[in-house]
Amino acid sequence: MLARRLPTILPDLSFNEALEISKIYSIVGLTSKETPLILKRPFRSPHHTITAVSLVGGGKIPKPGEISLAHHGVLFLDELPEFNKNTLEVLRGPLEDGIVTISRLNASITYPCNFMLIASMNPCPCGYYGSKEKECVCKPDQIKKYRNRISGPLLDRIDLHIEVSGVKYTKLQSNRAEEKSEIIKERVNKARKIQIERYKDYGIYSNSELTPKLIEKFCKLNIECKQILEMAFENLGLSARAYSRILKVARTIADLEDSEEIEKRHLAEAIQYRSLDRKYWDYDNKNYNN
Repeated sequence: MLARRLPTILPDLSFNEALEISKIYSIVGLTSKETPLILKRPFRSPHHTITAVSLVGGGKIPKPGEISLAHHGVLFLDELPEFNKNTLEVLRGPLEDGIVTISRLNASITYPCNFMLIASMNPCPCGYYGSKEKECVCKPDQIKKYRNRISGPLLDRIDLHIEVSGVKYTKLQSNRAEEKSEIIKERVNKARKIQIERYKDYGIYSNSELTPKLIEKFCKLNIECKQILEMAFENLGLSARAYSRILKVARTIADLEDSEEIEKRHLAEAIQYRSLDRKYWDYDNKNYNN
């Protein structure tokens, strides 16, 4: 439900973005005379039985796959470990580069695939590992095998790792007013405008497109923030890729609060989104390798 609601708070499509999406959809015949221009961000949710060719594109005459159909939108992979591991591994390059190149004997075609990946999974096959409500019935080997379907390099390319506990009946029946999507979207659009203005001379739209040099220029940290980040790297064993991603997320959190500088609270929030892979996958390595 959360994944399907996300497009409602994403920033509005620019004309160039809408044009790029429409070109991709026209190639596979998903546009019509009535709707020649796609004006909403795509949301693609392929089944876990999907093949690598269908996911990234291909065929005798190379056509766009799901990752290109999700360009400037959302690709949602529900029950991530149920996908074929080799199929998931082909996502690593496109997630990093924002493009996918399909080579055949007579042609080589490159399609854009700058998408937002959202994936969900249970902590174990039965779904109750770590639950306070019900005891997990899985054996350690089953849990390890289940989690090992997701590789470390793929996890490292996912910016936000969030653990969601089960929802109780009393909360479902709550009448408490929640913030509406329209209000959140206004805040998101404002942050996007800040980023477009900031990067107008660099040919990019958002923080996610920052190169290492631009990260150094626009994601400067004060001494206290540098100390926090250094401590996080020592305790969590973060990679160089995680370093840049944490800074991009912190820059975005600061933009959402209309803050010119990345402050301690922005950095701390970004760091906490990198903890789940260390909590579960590192635990497995220590538990089984010792």
